[in-house]
Amino acid sequence: MSNTQGIVQFREKFRVDELMVFNTPAWSWSVRPSQPTLGASVISLNRHAASFSEVSAAEMSELAEVVARLETALKTAFAYDRINYLMLMMVDHQVHFHVIPRYETSRQFAGLEWGDSGWPSFPALADCQHQEATLPLIRDALKATQTN
Repeated sequence: MSNTQGIVQFREKFRVDELMVFNTPAWSWSVRPSQPTLGASVISLNRHAASFSEVSAAEMSELAEVVARLETALKTAFAYDRINYLMLMMVDHQVHFHVIPRYETSRQFAGLEWGDSGWPSFPALADCQHQEATLPLIRDALKATQTN
């Protein structure tokens, strides 16, 4: 598989374009198709890179800006208590982070109760709450926090 095919498959698998909250020249922030906790997301590099060491200094600097905007948006929209960043890349050999907001107590969103069954330990990534119908609502709630 070529690098171009790999990045296309990654973006399709995680529905990056459909669930995009915002992007920059180097990075995309999108809602994660599976929601172990409310607002779970993916930050992904917009070009192919199979290892973190391939990320340029300019891209790293831009990542800091993405993280700052993401944390502000998630805090504003869903009032998370902690946040976990997981860079696993065991299946998808593309630089990306799973962003898992953590909640000590349940939250209400879209008329549904959202929990964090892993709190206060590791996130329960296999959990999938209220999946399909809520994904655009989560994306839109996060987009609404963006001022630019």
